[in-house]
Amino acid sequence: MHSILIIAPNWIGDAVMTQPLLAALKAQYPESKIDVLASNWVAPIYRACVEVHAVIEAKFEHKQFQWKLRRQLAKELAVKKYQACFILPNSFKSALIPWLANIPFRIGYRGELRFGLINLALSNPSKINRPPMVEHYLALSQILNEEAVSSFDRELAPQLHVSSAAKESIQNKLQNAKIDSDNIYIMCPGAEYGPTKRWPISHFAQLAQQLITENPKKQIILLGSQGDHALAQEIQSQCNQAMHIHNWCGETSLDEAIALIGMSKAVISNDSGLMHIAAALKTPQVAIFGSSDPAHTPPLSDKAKVIWLNLPCSPCHKRNCPLGHLKCLNDILPEQVFATLHTLQS
Repeated sequence: MHSILIIAPNWIGDAVMTQPLLAALKAQYPESKIDVLASNWVAPIYRACVEVHAVIEAKFEHKQFQWKLRRQLAKELAVKKYQACFILPNSFKSALIPWLANIPFRIGYRGELRFGLINLALSNPSKINRPPMVEHYLALSQILNEEAVSSFDRELAPQLHVSSAAKESIQNKLQNAKIDSDNIYIMCPGAEYGPTKRWPISHFAQLAQQLITENPKKQIILLGSQGDHALAQEIQSQCNQAMHIHNWCGETSLDEAIALIGMSKAVISNDSGLMHIAAALKTPQVAIFGSSDPAHTPPLSDKAKVIWLNLPCSPCHKRNCPLGHLKCLNDILPEQVFATLHTLQS
């Protein structure tokens, strides 16, 4: 197998959890070139994967079919004569490009009307009995090679590597902002999924206050997308030590965010894509879970601590609390997170 194409997932966290699959394929086919077709949003994840030969970026948009773009991409990919393609999203449209590009082996999970578009398929597990996402993706590596080592014998923890260009770029930003790069703590207050994954803003603000009071040299950088900017502003406004808190939500590229997370002392986050990046970089972190299940999408790192109350009503996997109290997050107090951070650094 000399050339393999990967159709990437659309979410940052999911993309991070595909890295062990790339590593398994590279181990099985060491001479192969693995290319990844990814949206602009998740492409930086694959630039941080050493197994990837080339990242092909496309301006995919959520919930848009974009027939013209997909047909054009298929024409361009057909010239490269890939021998196999792993289609990681479950959608019909994601399977269309490799089919149009006449890639012989099209591998993925059975999904949305994909019969024929995918010719080597695994059945999707039920929502009740879902394996961890890393294992879910890794299982696909055995389709072409039945003698491949079981996924349970492989390294299950994703690993990312910071590029020198991204590191240099973020160091310049820190220098321009007069931020001491030796005392950075990162807080990620956002979660694209919805409110049931977001620890309260007031709790983030209290935790920031505790960290700065403990050591005034600490600098808190609030990291996330442009959509998280307002949340970060609220954290700043609720903290007395605002000069130590920097709202960089929407102010960095994802490549720069990866580099920044890699050099920070610790990350405090919700269950989000940035949480998985911190785990893959082996940065000390506290991951706060509410409506989601840490057994399914945990931060896979020995330097990560998960705080989850495991209430009778969770995990509910709802975007908004169906009971209206959001106790799964409200009842995780800043003092608990502060104490957990100390166990990471002791």
